[in-house]
Amino acid sequence: MMGKIIAFLYGIIAYGVFLVAFLYAIGFVGNFIVPKSVNSGAEGLFMESLVVNLLLLGLFAIQHTVMARPAFKAWITKLISPVIERSTYVLLSSLILILLYWQWRPMTEVLWNVSGTGAMILTGVFFMGWAIVFLSTFMINHFELFGLKQIFENLKNKLPESPPFQTKMFYNLVRHPIMVGFMIAFWATPVMTVGHLVFAVMTTGYILIAVKFFEEKDLRSSIGQEYEDYQESVPMFIPFTGGKSKSE
Repeated sequence: MMGKIIAFLYGIIAYGVFLVAFLYAIGFVGNFIVPKSVNSGAEGLFMESLVVNLLLLGLFAIQHTVMARPAFKAWITKLISPVIERSTYVLLSSLILILLYWQWRPMTEVLWNVSGTGAMILTGVFFMGWAIVFLSTFMINHFELFGLKQIFENLKNKLPESPPFQTKMFYNLVRHPIMVGFMIAFWATPVMTVGHLVFAVMTTGYILIAVKFFEEKDLRSSIGQEYEDYQESVPMFIPFTGGKSKSE
């Protein structure tokens, strides 16, 4: 019982760290409220800033990709309880994001600066992107996605069950609405600086590569024909463009 309580507390802490990192991300990318944003701080040498920022983004991409693969999950669950595998993934992802916020080097040369109605529209689209991200997690299973379901069921002595394949609401429009929401939020800004552009380009590139060459492959392997049929009928990122045969 003590082990189950420890796992429960660990999962709650991991989720709490995730919430902090997620909410901070909105301010970090949007340049408001938070003490350190994508454009704030003393600007250093261009190449030094670029290299540091690319390394930070690369670290997140590697961790996020490697730890999500089935082979890594099979290996890590030999060292830790499967109950906290997802919480561990969430915790490490969140800690690397916090490291990125802390060590990010601003590159403040302005590429575009939209004011007035245009700025209001872009800000609205920015928040819409984050809303898509958040709502999409509940259209599958928010609590399983972030490790809470596993620790609650373990505490109640329930055996873990594989989550069912679901295609509710946004998932009937695109296969990866969470990633669509992120891309919208990263690009919709009234003031685009070089640093923000580096962030948007690299994160978008990572999303496109990781989803197409890793996530989709794993989903086909785990779900099978049902997911292949889903690919044929629902586009990856852009609504109303047809399924895999037309857009990929």
